[in-house]
Amino acid sequence: MTAPSLSIVVPCYNEEACLTELHGRLSAAARELGDASYEIILVNDGSGDRSWEMMRALAAGDPHVVAINLSRNHGHQLALTAGLDLCAGARILIIDADLQDPPELLPEMMAVMDRQQADVVYAVRRARAGETAFKRATAKLFYRGLSKLAEIEIPLDTGDFRLMSRRALDALLSLPEQARFIRGMVAWVGFRQVPIVYDRAERHAGRTKYPLSRMVRFAFDAVTGFSTAPLRFASHIGLWLVAASVLLLIYIAFAFLTGATIQGWTSLMLVVVVLGAVQMFVLGMIGEYLGRLYIEAKRRPLYIVSDIAGHAGGHPSLGHVAHEAETIAASDTPGGNGSRPIA
Repeated sequence: MTAPSLSIVVPCYNEEACLTELHGRLSAAARELGDASYEIILVNDGSGDRSWEMMRALAAGDPHVVAINLSRNHGHQLALTAGLDLCAGARILIIDADLQDPPELLPEMMAVMDRQQADVVYAVRRARAGETAFKRATAKLFYRGLSKLAEIEIPLDTGDFRLMSRRALDALLSLPEQARFIRGMVAWVGFRQVPIVYDRAERHAGRTKYPLSRMVRFAFDAVTGFSTAPLRFASHIGLWLVAASVLLLIYIAFAFLTGATIQGWTSLMLVVVVLGAVQMFVLGMIGEYLGRLYIEAKRRPLYIVSDIAGHAGGHPSLGHVAHEAETIAASDTPGGNGSRPIA
């Protein structure tokens, strides 16, 4: 089968309220390009609603749709990785299922890629409708803080919404790390990357899949994945503590020789608490990096696919596709179009 000219990769988690509208708008945007050779890769990331049933129905009714069902919830970045690993297009659009990022921007992104001979066209958020002041403030703080800490330049106010060439995607897929911060990894692989500015809309339906706890975890993955600044900071803190300890020892010796007494349990406990807190912080930073090394050393597959509905043309290199996925197909749904084994 000839590889499609465009793959649209969409990670989905509990998005049953968005899928019908998503499919319609993505299909319209792809058809506007005047090329019928496209595929829409929908990745079900262990949803607890009817998302997978709806994806299979979409694959049954539209030969352009490929529905991939992961064995459990792997998280947004690994679900996205699965879709990228299994897509076959010459160009790849990454977009979320909530329709905050407009599919209608695709023709303009394609035109920018052609005009500027770029390998990546990434979308920069000019406005963020429907988000709280707290989320906008923390997002702004995160992106600017990360740009100061990271050892590469990561564009500000940019999510995963972007168009990539096949060679840029192949370079991205050569990076095997488990804790994935894909927008940073895309920046790391290089090539010519150009921005396009847009206004982000409100979520079409449902609620955000990134509560505060996930945002904090995501920020930790970003910082520890692209910067050793926390480790350097921990080292600097350690050196300053050594210097402060030497000064404290000199002061204690001087007080002993001159007959002065060191008074005050409060001051003593203050020193103990401060030193203990700093030591725990330093150990925590070191532990974060050691934990990443421990996870990477296991060399587990990044994702596991249980079912595939439709024709997935990619050749997975980062995950595992269960043999049962070769036989469980959209053809099980009335009007289905079948499933092809994946090597």
